[in-house]
Amino acid sequence: MTDWKWDYNPSEEYLTEGLPVGVIAEVERIATELAALGRDAENAGSRPEDKPGGLRNFPIFGGRGFIQFLAVPRHECVYICNIVWNG
Repeated sequence: MTDWKWDYNPSEEYLTEGLPVGVIAEVERIATELAALGRDAENAGSRPEDKPGGLRNFPIFGGRGFIQFLAVPRHECVYICNIVWNG
């Protein structure tokens, strides 16, 4: 268990506007699990270069969308930066 937390960046209102409640709940569930990984969140999901760190992609609902997040060890925080929903 880690002391990491998660947050929306830039803001919850901006990123979740117009999304179904179920999608928001799934994003927050995944964000909680990523924060529980702590520093290992830098390796979760994918990005084109398959290297740790940087902006990462994580699919939601079997590829019907994805979140982009940034794990920042210095802040001990996972920042949800973008939500793409194709549902």
